[in-house]
This record gives sequence, C-alpha cells and structure tokens, in this order.
Amino acid sequence: MIRQLLVLGIILGWGMTLSLYAQDQGNFSGSLELNSNFFLRDSTIGASNTPQYDNQLAGGEAWLNLNYSYKGFDFALRFDAYQNSNVKNPLGSYSAQGIGFWQIHKKINKLDITAGHFYDQIGTGIIYRAYEQRPLFIDNSLTGFRLIYDLLERDAGELTIKTFAGRQRRSFAEDREDIVARAYKPIVKGLALDGFWGNENGKISIAPGFGIVNRTLDEGTMNLIVSEINTYAPEDAFVPKYNVYAATLYNTLTAGNFTWYAEGAFKSHETINNPFIGKLVDESGYVTYTSLGYSQKGFSVTGEYKRTENFTLKTSPLEPGILGNMHFLPPMNPQNTYRLTARYNPATQEIGENAFLLDINVSPKRTLNFNLSYSNISRLNSNMAKVFLPYRYYQDDFGDDYLFREMHLSARYRKPKKFSIVGGFQIQEYNQEVYEEKPNAPIVKTIVEYVDFLYKFNKKLSLRVEAQYMYTKQDYGSWLFGLAELSISPHWIFTVSDMYNVSPTSGRSAKHYPTASVVYNYKANRFSLAYVKQVEGIVCTGGICRYEPAFSGVRFGVTSAF
Repeated sequence: MIRQLLVLGIILGWGMTLSLYAQDQGNFSGSLELNSNFFLRDSTIGASNTPQYDNQLAGGEAWLNLNYSYKGFDFALRFDAYQNSNVKNPLGSYSAQGIGFWQIHKKINKLDITAGHFYDQIGTGIIYRAYEQRPLFIDNSLTGFRLIYDLLERDAGELTIKTFAGRQRRSFAEDREDIVARAYKPIVKGLALDGFWGNENGKISIAPGFGIVNRTLDEGTMNLIVSEINTYAPEDAFVPKYNVYAATLYNTLTAGNFTWYAEGAFKSHETINNPFIGKLVDESGYVTYTSLGYSQKGFSVTGEYKRTENFTLKTSPLEPGILGNMHFLPPMNPQNTYRLTARYNPATQEIGENAFLLDINVSPKRTLNFNLSYSNISRLNSNMAKVFLPYRYYQDDFGDDYLFREMHLSARYRKPKKFSIVGGFQIQEYNQEVYEEKPNAPIVKTIVEYVDFLYKFNKKLSLRVEAQYMYTKQDYGSWLFGLAELSISPHWIFTVSDMYNVSPTSGRSAKHYPTASVVYNYKANRFSLAYVKQVEGIVCTGGICRYEPAFSGVRFGVTSAF
C-alpha cells in the first residue's frame, strides 16, 4: 500500500506542479466511458442464477482518462471502476477500482522514452502484443520502461530500434483497496528492429522487421508448475523451464498495385497448457502468416494464410482462458457486422490450426460494389487439397479435419444523398464442440440472408431497416431478425429490433428477444439508454472470444471527450 501511494503521489504531484507552472501553456484532455446494467430476471431465456439477477440487480464499469502535455512531456492517467460487474466473469460479480493506467512519455532528439504502463506490439503481434479490448476484459499493458531510438536519418530510409522490459498488468484484486493495478510477477523483455526503404517514385518499398521476446518465470509460479507436474504419470512428466524465447522475422513488400506481407515466428520449448488433453506439456511452437493483395480502381483481392502449432504465449501457463496472454494471432475469418452473420465466430486455436481467407471486392461503378469472401479453418492434419474443391454445403460429413468454413457474398448499391441498399448471402459450417467446448455437439450449418436499406428524407432525417434470416437445424434452430433505426441529425437515434427463434430445435420453444434504444449526441457527449433481451452466445473481437450469457434488462451508457 505504501509503495502504491508513493507512486500515485509522484505521478499526481509532478503533473500538478507542471500544470501550475505552465498555467495556460500546457494541453489538457480526457475522456469518460461508463456502462451501467440493470438486471431483470427472466429464467425463460436463461437470464438468471447469477449474483446480479439474484440480489445485486445492477452493475457496471467506468473508465476516466486524463492526458496532459507540456514542453514535450506527456502524462496519462486512467481511473478504472467496476461495481458488481460481469465483464470479468460473465457468470460472476466483480467489484474493484483504482489507477488502471499511468504513463510518462518524453522524446529527446532521436530517443523516445516511456515509463509506466504502455501498449505496443511487434510485427502483427504474433510474439508480443499489449493492447486493450474492454468488452472481453483484455488489458495486458506492460508496466515498466520502453526506449525507441531512430538509427537512420529520414533521407536515408527509416530504421528504429525498440526495447522494453517490465511486468504485464493484472486486474485489481477484488474487494481490496488497491491504488494502482497489480502486475504479474514474471518479467517480460523485448527487442525489435523496424525499417522502411523505398525508391524515389514510391512504387517499390520494403518494410522489414525483426523481434525477440523473453519471459522469465518467478519462483512462486515455477513451484506451482512443478507441483502440478508431480501429479502426472512418469511418462507425462518433464522438467519445466524458467525462460521462454520467441522470435519473429517479417517484411512488407509493396510493388505497384501489389502488397505482400510475410511473417514467421518461432517459440522455444516451454510449459504450456493443452486444453484438449487437460494437462501441462513441454512444447516448442511456430506460426507462419502471409497475406498478398492486389488493388486497382474498381477491383481488389486479398488472400491470407496462417499455420499455427503450439503457439500459446502467456505470463504463466497456469492462467486460464485469455488471462495473461502476451501475444495476438491474426484471425482468419471475415469480420462480420450483422447480428445473424456474426452469431457464430471462430476463436483462434493456438494449439493448432491451418487457415486461409480470400476476399474480393469489385466496384464496376462508384455507386455499386460487390464483395465475396471465403474462409477455411482446419486442423493441422487436414487435407488442404479438399479445401479448394467446389463448396458443398449440404454434404453429410463435415469431417473432423475442419473447424470452420464460411462463404459470404454481398452487394451494395447507393444513390448519393438519397438511399443505399445492401444485400447478402452467407453460408457457414462451425465446429461448436471445439469453439464452445460443448461435448458431442453437432457441426452447426447455417444459411443467412439479409437486406439493409437506408433512406434519407433530407439532410437531417433518415431511416434504416434491416431484415435477416438464418436457417439451421442445429443449436437453437432458425432465427429471424428485424431492425428499424430512425436518425435525426445531429442529436437523436431511435432503434427497435427483435430477434425471434422462429424454428427452434427439439426441446426449445420459440422466443422473442426484443431491444429498444435511444441515443442522444451533444457535441463530444453521447448518452444511450436501451431495454435489451439477448440470447446467449460467443462474443469475438479479432479472433479472441468469450462466452456471453443471456441478458435481460436495461443498459445505460455515457461516452464523453474533453
């Protein structure tokens, strides 16, 4: 407690001293995000039997960001608060508050210095990525020091070296008076070189890079790992290592209309948790990832490929789920935005997957656009030759090799200043047993059709309507979704929608999941109020997923910038 108070006092004292000295010369800014949930029990949809529904009745989260700049110094401070929140554990309650982020930054000539918490990544993040994703309760900033130095002058190209060291941020201890967010005990160190060179006309360029990360376990974590291994049979036992090293080499090549990115990463032997066998194992790992794109006026095509084997990288292998993750693997499925097209999303499989994604955009004229995407994610032992055969949705045998497949075709037509219409068709195959850990669950096969129509009555008034239909014989069965949204610029947005289980599977009954919301915008402030009934499902962002239970109640939100 004394150490935390001292750190907080230094941060606030330094900032206040500079603020008083600078008077009006500094720059002060900030933002607020607040979410409040009011829980209304509805056991018919599964919105029950959690602390919020049983007795707390309300909960929420808030984040207040403060930024101050003066004479090249940048100070950042964020206060986090959770009250009876279900964002950490969807089936539990979490209450804690304190300083979740603080940072001091200064650039001196070619040297960039950061102390405190910071977000960063190497390459695409395969060996290291510190980032924040609040809906999934991800905030794995590093607490320590980072130095970045420009090695070359601008006219000779660009080459920077970056090094950092620290401990990964950990969430506040529940129901304790923490002043500053805690940190995991293992130490993380990293080094990266990034360059850029191009010819005079800019048509050809390269942006190579190299990075290496090391994580060293603490004595306490190692003792827990050893205790776990000692319970195994002799043939499953091994000697765990304190250190793990991960290295990556990457490059972006641009030549005219072509862009090619390639990255290869390797991780040394270390203790990892294999969820498919429920044990700790000693494995090395690797990832290969590449994307190739071509773009010209009215046409673009991008292909991506990724192969992953035993590439899980955590502060400790004992951390469950996504907690303690140090890295990020690029997702290989289309990032769908509509309610029913996004219902089934595949989580990135760190233990092993073979995946590719193809995306084609065609715009024969400015007002018309077509998009076709095809994604396939399979196990490492899959027969990739089968992937390129004609797509057969109605085949009886999806096969154990495959985890996820999607084909999505959409078209958009718009008449400027008057209306726009989007229509689409999606077919999916989704391994629910793997992605949602439901034993013996059948492969979910879906067909989704949708249309989205926006009509502008004038510069201020517009109406948008959506109609979506999902056909499936698995999981909950078929769905119908409708939405109407009235916008009165610049202040108001009114929305009503309903998701209806029109053809439920055996043992379920048809249910409505209505939502009604109003949003008010005023300058840099946004207020939202909604009545929501939401079916359970998996929420994913960038290949990182978590279970979201059914919800029934009222949601209130505020975002503000100043």
